[in-house]
Amino acid sequence: MISNTLPINVVRKINQELAISGQITPDQLKKLADDGYKSILNLCCADEQGFWINEQEKTQFLGLRYVNLPTKTKKLTHQNVNYIFQIIGDLPKPLLIHCENSKLSAAIVLLYISTQQGIDFDLVWQQVLNLDLL
Repeated sequence: MISNTLPINVVRKINQELAISGQITPDQLKKLADDGYKSILNLCCADEQGFWINEQEKTQFLGLRYVNLPTKTKKLTHQNVNYIFQIIGDLPKPLLIHCENSKLSAAIVLLYISTQQGIDFDLVWQQVLNLDLL
């Protein structure tokens, strides 16, 4: 049987500007800084497994920008996603977007890149749902 579960903390480079992951570790954060990443966008909520309470402090200590935007998959709307897009656009690149298990970050990046390329949001949203990312 093929598992639909992705290893949660593997950093996957999507393009020159964006990468995704599940919850990262302190060692991964240091490597990201060493590899030239400029920003971290954390979509985790404080009640999720593995939430790292001092991630912001550690990230900023390494000279990276940090935003924690707690996001619940079931509460996502077009308006919420557009706000996340605005944050992505404003943060210095390269940028890592992470969540608890990497599915939400994958969905957000798929939506972001597709809409940047002019693809209709609703079409991409449906594809994200079909891929079981939300």
